[in-house]
Amino acid sequence: MRTDLDHLPADRRRELGDFVLRTILTAFEDAHASSVTGWKKKGRIHKIVLYGSFARGGWVYEPHTKKAYSSDYDLLVMVNRKQVVDNIAFWSALEDRFLKACAAGRIKSLPSMIVHTRQEVHSALSRGRYFFMDIVKDGILLYDADDVEFPKPKPKTPSDKVALAEEYFGEWYPSAGEFYDDFSRNLELSRTHKAAFELHQCVEHLYNAVLLTLTFYAPRNHNIKALRGMADKLDRRLAYVWPSDFHWQRAAFNILRDAYVKARYARPGYKITVEQLRWLGEITQNLSEAVRIVCQEHIAALKAEAMHSVDAIPVSVRNIDRAVEEESE
Repeated sequence: MRTDLDHLPADRRRELGDFVLRTILTAFEDAHASSVTGWKKKGRIHKIVLYGSFARGGWVYEPHTKKAYSSDYDLLVMVNRKQVVDNIAFWSALEDRFLKACAAGRIKSLPSMIVHTRQEVHSALSRGRYFFMDIVKDGILLYDADDVEFPKPKPKTPSDKVALAEEYFGEWYPSAGEFYDDFSRNLELSRTHKAAFELHQCVEHLYNAVLLTLTFYAPRNHNIKALRGMADKLDRRLAYVWPSDFHWQRAAFNILRDAYVKARYARPGYKITVEQLRWLGEITQNLSEAVRIVCQEHIAALKAEAMHSVDAIPVSVRNIDRAVEEESE
């Protein structure tokens, strides 16, 4: 795996090395080394890998355009324990720290972290998960504390890809529709908290549908803003679904993002109006249609690939072809 950042401008190299990487490692050390909790004290970061557009090249930085789209610093953080992965309070606080740094102009792009154990990453590679295979192929190793190499990926056959993509789409997309039906019924009854939670689940399932169908991977994350960021990178049609020209539009989405916990458990201070829910519901319908089109196009492309692949040819025909080749030698 590459370790250099020579393809990046000097200011980007400084951001990643002097601020982003140092912030992650320092915050982790401060939170875990001094802890009296056993698993926290033994918690370790094995590797940090930059992947995505900043690793491959071709990142986007257009903060002053109408859509104000900018690529994130996509980072895979590999740790040694499942408890470290599930320490949501720590990772959320770190994300908030980066958000403030980005808003203050300290860094140009926002770090977007996914956290997994080494076992999870190695298992995903052995099962041919596209997402992690691409990270290993195109990623740049920013930090390495264990010297354990990634295992050789085992790619899926084209027919395997079709079957798995159809399975994921068939599971997650209809499920999103069921949550939307529940949202509509609760909205009619002006049960705003319940409606907000059901709509949040609809959006979460739509993003899981497209992530799993296209990459065979979705993080264990209920943060629809993080899921949206990952999905937007897969197809720009998804990036343009949510209007964000005005503050009220961005605020409404953020209120929906918070619904998984605050609306679900009726936290004091959580408020969402019927008007906001109606608008969010309309945009969610647009998202649903975009997800359907993107997923079905991808599945069709996988089927076309499978039809022309070797594994689509019956074994008997392959054996005949092999015999003919041997006779001609």
